[in-house]
Amino acid sequence: MKPFKFAVINPLLHNELRLKIMVALDCLESANFMYLCEITGATRGNLSVQIATLKDAGYLSADRSGSGPSSRSVCRITLKGHEALQAYEQGLHRLFTERVPDVEEARKRG
Repeated sequence: MKPFKFAVINPLLHNELRLKIMVALDCLESANFMYLCEITGATRGNLSVQIATLKDAGYLSADRSGSGPSSRSVCRITLKGHEALQAYEQGLHRLFTERVPDVEEARKRG
């Protein structure tokens, strides 16, 4: 019998703001930067850093149009990001539903 191990949780997505960004983008076709600021309650600086982190991981794309104060950034989740989010959700579900074996029970089974 294999020893028990908890489900692996993606540490990149196990951050409140990054998770909110990913969930929002998974629900929407796209979202602009200011809308993401509004719905997440994040500051512009923090949101910018977290979007860059997710973009570097290949979990989202961020396209900028225009320049200066009228510029607009639009974010979209990638297939890799969608798959990572699904795996994260499944990992959390396993974490809360798997039964941790009792020490004595595990010893009896070998």
